Amino acid sequence: MKIISLSNRQKRIAEIVRLEGPITGEHIAERLSVTRAALRSDLAILVMGGILDARPKVGYFYTGKNTLGMLMEEISGICVKDLQSVPVAISQEKSAYEAVVTMFLEDVGTIFVVDEAGLLAGVVSRKDLLKAAINNADLHDIPVVMVMTPLSKIIVAHPEESVAAAARKVIDNEIDSLPVVRTVDDGKRSYEVVGRITKTNFTRLLVDLAEGKGGNYHK
Repeated sequence: MKIISLSNRQKRIAEIVRLEGPITGEHIAERLSVTRAALRSDLAILVMGGILDARPKVGYFYTGKNTLGMLMEEISGICVKDLQSVPVAISQEKSAYEAVVTMFLEDVGTIFVVDEAGLLAGVVSRKDLLKAAINNADLHDIPVVMVMTPLSKIIVAHPEESVAAAARKVIDNEIDSLPVVRTVDDGKRSYEVVGRITKTNFTRLLVDLAEGKGGNYHK
C-alpha cells in the first residue's frame, strides 16, 4: 500500500476538518491564519488522497478513507527516543532480594543490571525473580547476576530506531520491555543504558494518536 506523505500543515487541515467538518475553505484558512489561495494545493492533495471530500456550498468533510495510511505515516516518523521512559538499574553486586525491593519501589516489571563501569550487564524481570522464589531459595543470598538474563541474550533498542521496529522486537521475542542503549564499543557489544521502552509506552502512543496528540512526539 502506498502511503501518502503529508506535510505538517496538511495534517493540521485534516485534523481541523475531522473535528469541525463540514467546514469551508475560508474557515480553515482563518483557523490557520493564511489565505484561502495558500491552501488550494494542500486541500487538493487531501481530497485526491481520499482523506477529505468536498461538496459545493457545504464545504470539506473528513472521510477517513486513508486513516490507516495516515497512522502508519505518523508512527514511521516517531523514534524510540521520542517515546522512551527513564531506565531503572541496579548494580550487579546487589542481591536478588534488593532487585525485588527496587522493582517494588519503582513500580516497574523489569530492571537493568549494570557493571562497575555502569554498562549493561543483564536484565532481570518479575518472572526471573519469581522462578528463584519458587525454588525455595533465599533471595537475600542470591546475587542478582544468578537470576538475570545475561547480556549475550538481551534484545536492545537504539534511540534513533523507529518505534515500529522496537515494537516488532517486543512482539517477536515475547518480552515486556527493551533497554534503550547507546553503543560504547561495537567490538565488545558494550552498551550504556539511556532509557527503556515498554508495552505501556506503545499502548500510550496508540491512545495519543487516536486522540489526535501524535504531534507531541515530534517536538
